[in-house]
Amino acid sequence: MDALDMVNGLGKQMPGFVWMMEGSGEPGTGNTENKIGGDPCAISNLTVWEDVESLERFVWGTVHRKFYERRREWFELLGEMHFVMWFVPLGDRPSLDEALARLALRQAKGDTDQAFGWEYLRAAKMYKTHRCAAG
Repeated sequence: MDALDMVNGLGKQMPGFVWMMEGSGEPGTGNTENKIGGDPCAISNLTVWEDVESLERFVWGTVHRKFYERRREWFELLGEMHFVMWFVPLGDRPSLDEALARLALRQAKGDTDQAFGWEYLRAAKMYKTHRCAAG
């Protein structure tokens, strides 16, 4: 939690970053106040990027990766798919409800043009060589 502001701040300064859904803005809370279904253990992380390459540079090419690799120390292993991406129209700021609907679509149908993971993106190059172990 102590590194949330630093990692989020870095993301916001990266080329290609567009928008991030914010919580209260209180230091160290990141987006942790956007709980899913009122569950304090289920928080969301919703960002918009100009392109896949920009997102990959942040996820796999910055200090973000070091924290991601240690996620098992802070998060319970979820038994179901909990990650989704989709293409957002220019200027759009998706809501948490939209993100949850996209996640449900991916859970039900797998990767589609409307909801997908890294594997679905041909332009995702760093993911293929830098991704972390499953879990």
